[in-house]
Amino acid sequence: MTDLIRPERRPNSPQFSSGPCTKRPGWSPEVLENAFLGRSHRAAEGKARLKSVIEEQREILGIPDDYKVGIVPGSDTGAVEMALWSMLGARPSTILAWESFGSGWASDVVKQLKLDDAEVVTADYGTLPNLNAVDWARDVVFTWNGTTSGVRVPNGDWIADDREGLAICDATSAVFAMDMPWEKLDVVTWSWQKVLGGEAAHGMIALSPRAVERLENYTPAWPLPKVFRMTKGGKLIDGIFKGETINTPSMLAVEDVLDALNWARSIGGLNGLIGRATANAKVISDFVDASDWLGFLAEDEAVRSPTSVCLKITDSWFEDLSSDDQSKAAKALVSILAKEGAALDIGAYRDAPAGLRIWAGATVEADDLAALMPWLDWGYAELKKTFK
Repeated sequence: MTDLIRPERRPNSPQFSSGPCTKRPGWSPEVLENAFLGRSHRAAEGKARLKSVIEEQREILGIPDDYKVGIVPGSDTGAVEMALWSMLGARPSTILAWESFGSGWASDVVKQLKLDDAEVVTADYGTLPNLNAVDWARDVVFTWNGTTSGVRVPNGDWIADDREGLAICDATSAVFAMDMPWEKLDVVTWSWQKVLGGEAAHGMIALSPRAVERLENYTPAWPLPKVFRMTKGGKLIDGIFKGETINTPSMLAVEDVLDALNWARSIGGLNGLIGRATANAKVISDFVDASDWLGFLAEDEAVRSPTSVCLKITDSWFEDLSSDDQSKAAKALVSILAKEGAALDIGAYRDAPAGLRIWAGATVEADDLAALMPWLDWGYAELKKTFK
């Protein structure tokens, strides 16, 4: 490997960030020229475009008609926190954590909301906890796809149909890339910046009738900030789910996500998006299967994410390094690839084990991933020659 020749072909787009993700193929700033700018988002046309974002996503994702779908502040993080602060506390809760974001939700529930009857069930990076042991008499909070660990739940079979508690799902890097069993989920959150490659700051929340019932019949013991409030006088604020946002949205970002949704339709809607992500993941999988130094953080293929692909270095040279040096070496590899223009932003998440994280969602081209793979070998060979 030390004598590898620098590859001649680079990806046309070296943007493999796991969020914000690369724009859809063919995107340019010109797609934003008709954005509804310099006007109130509460004007008729502004509300119509916001409502269109909601309805387009509902249709492409196949969200049931009786679910409420709304645009909320603060990206996916804001949407999750809105659900936690508004709904938890009515019954005991369980938070499943197998990566950074799930751990963050667990910390918020235990340390900020201070719920005495909350339990946290954890698993190491690359694995899942025993999902079949979950007690559905409790509210359950979990990520569908662990963006920082490359681990996803395999399906919704483990979620009880007759559950008493709510299934509260952070699905930001799963929707638009995986089939979601909506009838199994009571609260689902995501953002525009992941699979769609949209701009940041805007979150989405989908509520089942059971979630709406909770909101209208339960008042938390703590005060709620305005940006978290979904009810008034014990009734759901229905305008939120018709494009009347809680705070002022970016109409430039609205135009951008409408463009992404139009592109999604042009490639076959949800099936087209899933197909592209699956094909992208296979490019990486085929390379890793033949590699003598790289492996998946999620060793079980059944729970491996096809979007946020997390890789670990399995070479004995790397494994013999101290933990600190492993972190430094992985960052050095990322820097080598970035300086060559082969890959940008592919380092493992800061709390995850040292390694690589490559976004393979639908906005990425398979040809770009194929062009990247030889650079991984070359970059690692260079790392071993130069790392001290």
